[in-house]
Amino acid sequence: MTIKTVKNNNIICAVIESDDTVITDTQSALDILMSAKYEANTKNIVIDKKLIKEDFFILSTGFAGEILQKYINYGGRIAIYGDYSHYTSKPLKDFIYESNNGKDVFFVSTREEAIHMLTQ
Repeated sequence: MTIKTVKNNNIICAVIESDDTVITDTQSALDILMSAKYEANTKNIVIDKKLIKEDFFILSTGFAGEILQKYINYGGRIAIYGDYSHYTSKPLKDFIYESNNGKDVFFVSTREEAIHMLTQ
C-alpha cells in the first residue's frame, strides 16, 4: 500500500493505492486513517472501492456502519470511488445517496470526483 498526497484548495487528501484489498476489517480501516494522519498529515482518505472488502457494500453485515462510525469518531472523512451500477440493493442506494448529501462520506465514480468532494 502506498499513500499519495494530493492538495486542492489548500486541503490535503491521502490517496490510497494498492494491488491488494487494504480494508478487510475495522482495524485495517483505522490503520489507513492513522497512516494518512502521520504520513500525509490529513484525515481525508480517497480510496478505490476495489481496495475494500466486498462485505462493506452489503449493509446487513454492519461492516460499513462500523468503519464509517469509527472514521467519524476520529475526525476522518472518506471518499470511495468506483462503479456502483451493478448494486441492486435499495438500502445501499439510499445509503449512498444520504452519504453524498453529508460532509464526511462520499461515494463517487472517479478519483478526481473523490478528491473534489473532500476539498470543496
